[in-house]
Amino acid sequence: MSTVDIVLAGARGHGRWHLDNIRRLQDKGIVRLAGICELTPLTAEEIPEGLGTPEQSADFGALLDSTGARIAVICTPIPTHTDLALTAARRGVHLLLEKPPAPSYAEFRRMADGVAEARVVCQIGFQSLGSHAVPAILGMVAEGAVGELVGVGGAGAWVRAEAYYRRAPWAGKRRLNGVDVIDGVLTNPLAHAVATALAVNGTTRAEDVTGIELELLRANDIESDDTSCVRITTAPGRKVTVAATLCAERDDEPYVVVHGTRGRITYWYKQDRVLLQRADRGPEEYEYGRTDLLENLVDHLTDGADLLVTPDATGAFMRVVEAIRQAPDPAPLPAGAWHLLPDEGRRVVPGIDGLVAAAADSLSLYSELGATWAPPKEVST
Repeated sequence: MSTVDIVLAGARGHGRWHLDNIRRLQDKGIVRLAGICELTPLTAEEIPEGLGTPEQSADFGALLDSTGARIAVICTPIPTHTDLALTAARRGVHLLLEKPPAPSYAEFRRMADGVAEARVVCQIGFQSLGSHAVPAILGMVAEGAVGELVGVGGAGAWVRAEAYYRRAPWAGKRRLNGVDVIDGVLTNPLAHAVATALAVNGTTRAEDVTGIELELLRANDIESDDTSCVRITTAPGRKVTVAATLCAERDDEPYVVVHGTRGRITYWYKQDRVLLQRADRGPEEYEYGRTDLLENLVDHLTDGADLLVTPDATGAFMRVVEAIRQAPDPAPLPAGAWHLLPDEGRRVVPGIDGLVAAAADSLSLYSELGATWAPPKEVST
């Protein structure tokens, strides 16, 4: 098998994870890092040992041309995704595009349609969808392990300091210089909870979404939301409800929970860990492997392996992003609903951890669970 040359656009921040992953695959002889696109070149100290001295440029198109790369990994600010993806596609370069793929449904379609027209392939970077747990859960449901599928909940309770929103000009923004960003808790840091819940419900495509209800709130002094919930009505009639916050009392592992008439399946998607609980049986716990999405993309190009996360498989998620984009700006929580932890420099919403879990458990919104600070929900269809 020949080595596949790669260009990485966006090598700082989360891009550092991609650098390490490319190093891992380069050590296996699968890929070679041919170039890095950054506005300011990386120093030698910023490039992991073993990656050599890849060509660097702030001009993405020129870098693709000069390196002859076959794959581009795009890990840049959300509003740049579509134009960079199309720059690569026009050159016949295949893509691993970080999530969220775009800040609006129109930009998503422009990217997906342009990629299809160029006849290149695009993998969207929802790493949790590379987990072998996802097809395993779908198999359990299909076999009737938990009876008839009722709905799916998702819960994400994370802590982030106020400095988190100062890490980049677009952080915590809905728009920047007139351009959509939509960097909210459901669309970026805990986007995996939404995408994974939709996946285990078997409703990943845009046409699978028939209705969306939102409660978007913020404790931090930002434009976007940091404490929100969404309830998605899907074509089979089932509800998918995801609650998330970056103002938790304590950091916890995010999860999705599949509700059946005779049991439930809980999936901690960062750990690839599954708990099956059903009537008249003891609990069963499983741990699964995971296929790396970049490695899967290379395998698709070299051996014809099925691509795991195509743009179409994120259409339902992008319907949620679009509903959030079109919703009124998130409501600030009243001063009494949160407090500052000065030593940690972060804002906490007391009781939110329990509300997030209760929403996933009951498929309810915050306002339906008695949160006095939750405004009337927004409904999008």
